[in-house]
Amino acid sequence: MTTLTQLLKNIAKKFPDRRAISVSGKFDITHSRLDHLIDHAASSLLAAGVKPHDVVALTFPNTIEYVIMFLAVIRVRATAAPLNQAYTVDEFEFYLSDSESKLLLTAQDGNESAESAAKKIGIRHITATLTDVNSNIHLSTVTVAESSLDTVANIVNDSSDVGLFLHTSGTTSRPKGVPLTQLNLASSVNNIMSVYKLSERDSTVIVLPLFHVHGLLAGLLSSLGAGGAVCLPSAGRFSATAFWEDVNKYEATWYTAVPTIHQIILDRHATKPEPSYPKLRFIRSCSASLAPSILARMEEAFNAPVLEAYAMTEATHLMSSNPLPEDGPHVPGSVGKPVGQEMAILDENGVEQKAGVNGEVCIQGPNVTSGYKNNPEANKSAFLFGWFHTGDIGYFDSDGYLHLVGRIKELVNRGGEKISPIEVDAVLLSHPDVAQAVCFGVPDDKYGEEINCAVIPREGSGLDEEEVLKFCKKNLAAFKVPKKVFITDSVPKTATGKIQRRIVAEHFLTRISAAKVPKFGA
Repeated sequence: MTTLTQLLKNIAKKFPDRRAISVSGKFDITHSRLDHLIDHAASSLLAAGVKPHDVVALTFPNTIEYVIMFLAVIRVRATAAPLNQAYTVDEFEFYLSDSESKLLLTAQDGNESAESAAKKIGIRHITATLTDVNSNIHLSTVTVAESSLDTVANIVNDSSDVGLFLHTSGTTSRPKGVPLTQLNLASSVNNIMSVYKLSERDSTVIVLPLFHVHGLLAGLLSSLGAGGAVCLPSAGRFSATAFWEDVNKYEATWYTAVPTIHQIILDRHATKPEPSYPKLRFIRSCSASLAPSILARMEEAFNAPVLEAYAMTEATHLMSSNPLPEDGPHVPGSVGKPVGQEMAILDENGVEQKAGVNGEVCIQGPNVTSGYKNNPEANKSAFLFGWFHTGDIGYFDSDGYLHLVGRIKELVNRGGEKISPIEVDAVLLSHPDVAQAVCFGVPDDKYGEEINCAVIPREGSGLDEEEVLKFCKKNLAAFKVPKKVFITDSVPKTATGKIQRRIVAEHFLTRISAAKVPKFGA
């Protein structure tokens, strides 16, 4: 299928009575019912004046209203632009303006910051409400004529339609707008379904926010595209206390998350283990590096293979993954083999590198965006030599598994010695008293850059800087040992639970600077 819309339409016909979505503890919706709800919501959007190629911004928790409205926007050949509910007014203003949104959709209780930003720049705001499973979704200020449903039935989605508009995280520069077409979406969904062998017999619990490409593509859309089922948390967001209850109740066969959430689930297992754990086909980890020591602890605790994958927004999520056990070994520390696309390791001149040699990871494929929106400078550097350049440094091993060394801009250059923060993270996380750790580069007068780290100790461990440094000296080359260790109880994270090194570095450098400023009167 070249469009996501047609793929989901076919699933509704093939598995009409199978469960598609459950809202934990509340109700279930079948694939055929979901299809009807999407079409009715699409007719409401037409009545609201939404036209093909309009951008519609959505800011919701992980609710059934969000799922329906997201798919309805795509159904009318418009573009869905999901936004984080936690943005400030200024952030909403930037994202709404940059995406050129024509309409803002929110839950019934609204979002004050988003509404203020929308009002400021003249964008209409509408709320979406589903009162019960047997009713249709209601859009405020919109009356739907019966003829609108006939109009929706006649809409033909095209593979070139931009269905999803997201922004990069902006870790090193201004966030870049990424348009993703129906072809991109369908290709990525098919890649994910293929490598994990997802089918109508699979079920998952959504733990990641659905405004992000990981939760949206890997958790939600790939499950629906396979005829499988998803469970949305009753509170609209991840809860460690309710997670295993939902996994058991809705007979989940797998789940996907970022390493931070895996560690939360693992830590809860250590302090409040469940009486027994369900048999999962696999657990998936993506969006950040998973330390081999954490992977091993998860497999031991939950008796399921943990498959690390590699993805990014510009690739409509998935680029490579470790395989299921029946398809080959999964290699701790590796992000597996390319899935559904070409991948090469190139040097700065565009020359492909041999196995074991570092270079930039580059990709080609139908899942890859055709370019950033209104950003010719970024497109020029991102699409050199006919490949999309990820900005990640890595290498293929002799078996074709990809190993990531780090982001080009995150590698620490200590007097000419290049240090991978990922490698140092992995060593720190192998210490039994370290709960979380992140390394980052800081300016240094002698070496140009030095490596520092922030460590969150396990509760009650009493871990201190001296012990961390002693452990590092034992397990790392001298030049890779952090010069400074920050013992802390938290580090800055994105809304998806991803740790961004640049933000962490800025946070702790600010602390250092503040400590050096003499107090008034001193």
